Amino acid sequence: MTHRKLEPHEIEQALQQLNSAGSPDWTLDNGKLTKTFKFKDFQQAFGFMTVCAMYAEKKDHHPEWFNVYSTVKVQLTTHDVSGISLKDIDLAKKMEATASRG
Repeated sequence: MTHRKLEPHEIEQALQQLNSAGSPDWTLDNGKLTKTFKFKDFQQAFGFMTVCAMYAEKKDHHPEWFNVYSTVKVQLTTHDVSGISLKDIDLAKKMEATASRG
């Protein structure tokens, strides 16, 4: 499936959808979908990263993320379209679903 860079109004709609489905913490930062997830401890944070990493590998779409103890900061962008694509929205939804099971 070929992906294209989403238009600003499509990104805004996606942000509204993500924030109404989960916690309202998804933002647009430097052209990337961004969220900081907080977990009870390192084990939960690492479990979240493991599940998301397996999904990302399967989809061949890898997040930019940073982990310190129970916090995971995620930034999503599609480098081959130089912006946000449906791949990013899909991965964000998977991350929300995974975090909510925590």
